Amino acid sequence: MLRILRNAVFGLVILSGLFAAAPPASAAYPDRPVHWLIGFAAGGPVDIVARIMAQALSDRLGQQFIVENRAGSGGNIAAGAAINAAPDGYTLLFVAPNNAISTSLYKKLPFDFLRDTTPVASIMQLTNMLVVSNAMPVKTVQEFIDYCKANPGKISFASSGNGTSVHMSAELFKAMTKCDMIHVPYRGSALAFPDIISNKVQLIFDNLPSALEQSRGGNVRALGVTSPQRWPALPDMPAIAETVPGFESVGFYGISAPKGTPADIVELLNKAVNEALKDPKVMARLTENGGIPRPMTPAEFGKLVADETEKWRKVVEFAGVSVD
Repeated sequence: MLRILRNAVFGLVILSGLFAAAPPASAAYPDRPVHWLIGFAAGGPVDIVARIMAQALSDRLGQQFIVENRAGSGGNIAAGAAINAAPDGYTLLFVAPNNAISTSLYKKLPFDFLRDTTPVASIMQLTNMLVVSNAMPVKTVQEFIDYCKANPGKISFASSGNGTSVHMSAELFKAMTKCDMIHVPYRGSALAFPDIISNKVQLIFDNLPSALEQSRGGNVRALGVTSPQRWPALPDMPAIAETVPGFESVGFYGISAPKGTPADIVELLNKAVNEALKDPKVMARLTENGGIPRPMTPAEFGKLVADETEKWRKVVEFAGVSVD
């Protein structure tokens, strides 16, 4: 009996040693492709940046990061799908101001974004840009305001969906200038530009990556950026605040995961993103698209999202808009 007990104890010691030495379940992560959900159509600013970063992460982590476009409902379709996915690191969400705005703009969301997600990493800071159809007889922000007030209710502005920063930048502009404009939401700004170019819709306050591409191509006319001062990459482009004091709409891009995603996976992803943001080639591509790389820890990014949620709540209340 003593020998049996001694053998049993020895076996338990060996087993406990094996368990202690065993790596965490996520140690092999990623060992298959990772799906990165974005809430807007292909070809738009979010899509452009997501594909730049997806390639950088694929190169660093040895598995493909697949960008999936789940457009609709101001990005909430993608957010809901990510939140309901298994918290194993194989489904991620591209996070942007729409996620912070939706918390107060939408009255019946089936999730609480801050509660139901895990912050992973910040990618970059960016501004929006006001661009108008070349058919519009305006070349400055003040000329646009004057034209708008002379034609109340006859000007339409596009957005990449209800609750996006593209939408709310225009709503804030409307509230601060008393311009009477009609909102026409699309499932992504890439889908809106053909109508702006043809003057079916007259303007958009789009994220800088796609607005810059369209204006540089001569398809639309750029009037100003929504940052409080001139954007570093575009020193010759006026800030709208130079004409409308106090006007500001600066956004962010980042990554979140479903609540409960293992901390070691979050840390690994955060490290990979931050390393990519130091890569001169990645930095150059983000800068070309008007962004300023902003590496952060997961905790810092979580605080940013919380702060942005509160900031946009005040804008939503000031503009007096809501979506049921």
